[in-house]
Amino acid sequence: MKVLTITAIATLMLFSIAGRAQSNKKADQTPNFIFPKGTPGPTENFTGKAWNVGLVENDSVYNTVVGNVYFEAGARSNWHKHPSGQILIITDGTGYHQIKGKPKQFLKKGDIVKCPPNVEHWHGASPDTGMLQMYILPKTEKGIVSWLMKVTDEEYSKN
Repeated sequence: MKVLTITAIATLMLFSIAGRAQSNKKADQTPNFIFPKGTPGPTENFTGKAWNVGLVENDSVYNTVVGNVYFEAGARSNWHKHPSGQILIITDGTGYHQIKGKPKQFLKKGDIVKCPPNVEHWHGASPDTGMLQMYILPKTEKGIVSWLMKVTDEEYSKN
């Protein structure tokens, strides 16, 4: 009887631990939003679901735009370029950044990316995890962004 009770308790403990591990895994994939989620990105500039919120509006004093984008798993921007470049600060999740003609870079929380001026690039979440990023656009008197073609599924999946 004691052996059966010990076995039953051990089994229950294993199920409990497994359930908590599964629950924690799901919780780890929920982004840690610092700012409001924002508004949905236009489908002509994004594949999948992405949300943007402006944090610092453009003006003639700072000539800088700062915002936050959340990409759901698998979501990504189109190819695009910025006249004065762009700085990305990854605040949560995992994803990618790619400059045209170069290998795709893996991004994770804490990474910082400098996109050179007038260079075609894209960025977005990994296939199974969303990504939060802050973006900084300096010297906006030169312009903000030129949106280009969609990133194909083949480009997105290529290593």
